[in-house]
Amino acid sequence: MIDHEKVEQAVRLLLEGIGEDVNREGLIDTPDRIARMYEEIYGGMEEDAGVHLMKTFTVESSEMVIEKDITFYSTCEHHLLPFYGKAHIAYIPDGKVVGLSKLARTVEVFARRLQLQEQLTGQIADALMEYMQPKGALVMVEAEHMCMTMRGIKKPGSQTVTLARRGVFETDPTLEERFFRMLGR
Repeated sequence: MIDHEKVEQAVRLLLEGIGEDVNREGLIDTPDRIARMYEEIYGGMEEDAGVHLMKTFTVESSEMVIEKDITFYSTCEHHLLPFYGKAHIAYIPDGKVVGLSKLARTVEVFARRLQLQEQLTGQIADALMEYMQPKGALVMVEAEHMCMTMRGIKKPGSQTVTLARRGVFETDPTLEERFFRMLGR
């Protein structure tokens, strides 16, 4: 749970630390605004992805299901700067599927935490395997990191791509090839 008061105190200290006057008109309400924003963008800290993935529907098909281009926004735990992009999820059902919006909600749960992209990708795949118990899952995340864009090396537009394979996707390369064809890559 986010401690609103502590966040406000920290923001005031930060503003003072960079030489700002915390009592000037434009900054008076900033600590409160930041605390409320953090409640929203870090709301995934308290959420359980299983809540979204446990509601399944019985199917006879075991054909690949793909949800692509799921937009997400997250925060790098190293620099506390945003990274954002698209997640693509595939799974092979083993008698049950989940509503497509639940896949996007699962991405959102993990993205709304301090993160590493590599960790985010694996957490999504692991949650699918744990709660849906498919034959396999594959998650690909493509993101731009503000720590690469606005500081350090300053390379806007560069993309980091991560992939997590679980189950049959680890042992059958033709499934991964089909995934990439279906993504149009």
